[in-house]
Amino acid sequence: MKVVAFNGSARKGGNTAEMLKAVLAPLEAEGIETELVELSGRKLRGCIACYKCFRNKDQRCAVNNDYMNECIEKMIEADGIILGSPTYFANVSTEMKALIDRCGVVARVNDNLFRHKVGAAVVAARRGGAIHTFNSLNHFFFISEMVVPGSDYWNMGFGMDKGDVLKDEEGMGTMTRLGENMVWLLKKIHA
Repeated sequence: MKVVAFNGSARKGGNTAEMLKAVLAPLEAEGIETELVELSGRKLRGCIACYKCFRNKDQRCAVNNDYMNECIEKMIEADGIILGSPTYFANVSTEMKALIDRCGVVARVNDNLFRHKVGAAVVAARRGGAIHTFNSLNHFFFISEMVVPGSDYWNMGFGMDKGDVLKDEEGMGTMTRLGENMVWLLKKIHA
């Protein structure tokens, strides 16, 4: 089994990455292959509504001059997908929005490529707006017919500067529990 996590933060190695690593740790401890993909610094753009994916149905975005098709391939190959985003003006980052929009359309026009995969949302916030960001990520999973595990609280942590989230004991504990619940669910699905 494999789980791929996408860090939608513009900051590599920041709070969102720390939270994603905490989710991935229980998966790795159980022998599940993991990969953390940092979207920061990668060339990504939003959907241009060309609708070529509707005609091509080749599990790819017709715009092929950026990193998006590699992301789509990673999602197709994975059994679980984690989307992590900081909270920017009470919503996901532009990098994460581009990923959701383009991967989502390609998946839907190709017979819902992510159907029955496990999906989990991780949200970093300085203070507020995190619930809306959390909902935005989960909407991607739900429309993709994915299975979404919960944790013992909403999957969010709080901090502003790099590493601040590590001081949020409850938030980091929530990430660990989310990883444990993903392990349980993946094992049930693939039993």
